[in-house]
Amino acid sequence: MEASTQAAPQPVLDSVEPIVKYENVHKSFGETKVLKGINLDIKPAEKVALIGPSGSGKTTIIRMLMTLEEPTEGEIIVDCQNLWHMKKDGKFVRASEKHLRNVRGEIGMVFQHFNLFPHMTILENCMTAPIHVKKTKRAQAEQDAVEMLEKVGLGDKLDNFPSQLSGGQKQRVAMARALVMKPKIMLFDEVTSALDPELVGEVLAVIRDIARDGEMAMVLVTHEMEFAREIADRIVFLDKGVIAEEGTPCEVLEHSKNERLASFFKQVPFLLNTKQAFG
Repeated sequence: MEASTQAAPQPVLDSVEPIVKYENVHKSFGETKVLKGINLDIKPAEKVALIGPSGSGKTTIIRMLMTLEEPTEGEIIVDCQNLWHMKKDGKFVRASEKHLRNVRGEIGMVFQHFNLFPHMTILENCMTAPIHVKKTKRAQAEQDAVEMLEKVGLGDKLDNFPSQLSGGQKQRVAMARALVMKPKIMLFDEVTSALDPELVGEVLAVIRDIARDGEMAMVLVTHEMEFAREIADRIVFLDKGVIAEEGTPCEVLEHSKNERLASFFKQVPFLLNTKQAFG
């Protein structure tokens, strides 16, 4: 099956207030500077792919948005709220855990290694957060979880445990678990990198379906260049902790004159002119 050569309609984003803003964000681990002044806006419903060599800062960018890492310097704004700081007695102070949880509630993340609870069925895995975080009633949480698992093609596996699933199925459960929280922003951290090659297509197909729904902003750290070109509104190339290039998939993947980007592409096994279908 050939992928369609006709580009999907792009959302009108230019005049929309960003749902996420990185403002001069730096991040250091000890003496190592991983991010060096990141300025990046992400609009509602926009699909952004982060690409770049290992160690360029891609995963750190989304881990900070998920509050798994704290910026060394700079601000991150989520839906008009400062993520890492809050106002108290007229002054901005370091955010409390409650503030972080409230703002983080807008965000879902899918990791490389699934992070499922091994002692729970996949249905229970998807029900737990709505019940305990959003205080959703159990019957409603179960209904929502079943619907989401059916959406990712696992409606017949509700009572299975993670150990009974393939890697691709586990990753689809992880997606359902994040989606059932109804986030405004979804983060994907190289979700196919831990999978056997034959399982990559089924996971990419689910991400494509999520992207086509069009409602959520999505940020994908990926090495799947053809897939990034297919679903992204914008591709951001990071190198040595800075944004070295960004633009539409066509601009970045086919017309960039950035020498560092050209060098990176030589290390990435993809053919720009090859039609390829995933899943």
